[in-house]
Amino acid sequence: MRKLLFVLFILIFGCNMNAQEQLFNGVNLEGWTVFGTEKWYVEDGELICESGKDKGYGYLATDKHYKNYVLDLDFKQEANGNSGVFIRSTVKGTTVSGWQVEVAPPGKYTGGIYESYGRKWLIKPQLEKDKALKFGDWNHMRIMVEGDHVSSYINGTEMVSLKDEIIGAGEGSILLQIHDGGGIKVRWKNIEIQELD
Repeated sequence: MRKLLFVLFILIFGCNMNAQEQLFNGVNLEGWTVFGTEKWYVEDGELICESGKDKGYGYLATDKHYKNYVLDLDFKQEANGNSGVFIRSTVKGTTVSGWQVEVAPPGKYTGGIYESYGRKWLIKPQLEKDKALKFGDWNHMRIMVEGDHVSSYINGTEMVSLKDEIIGAGEGSILLQIHDGGGIKVRWKNIEIQELD
């Protein structure tokens, strides 16, 4: 059923998709802005976020705003910490307004959608779906955002699907996050977006 829904999504929206765009060039942070004092750097063609001495929240935001799109990226967690990918979000200092697709250790709802400083958890994946996450190894995440509908996939498994009018009205960037508390290190690569008309 999930595969059928994905095929229908492509058939419905595929004709409205633009060319795929690389958001991370593998060389530097061009096109992105750092918020907070945590570490963001490039190593061996990979984008790395790592907790700094302040052990606070940190964000890396696209300079461009994106509304409707399919976002693909790969991530690898190298420490037992919390991270995420924000959609249609803005940030001032280290206070974010928007919605996070969770990247977390096993059992902590990777792929779920969380609204920071607001309604908190909007939807969590069923716990049995957590087996899709390969902690300590590379994982592929796909996020589809169209109008008021958001869905997330980890390694081809649909984690959640949500319709929400407030998200539908949202505007903003794509953000990568470092959670506070320290001890976090995540690698990212192959960050690509296809905008929907």
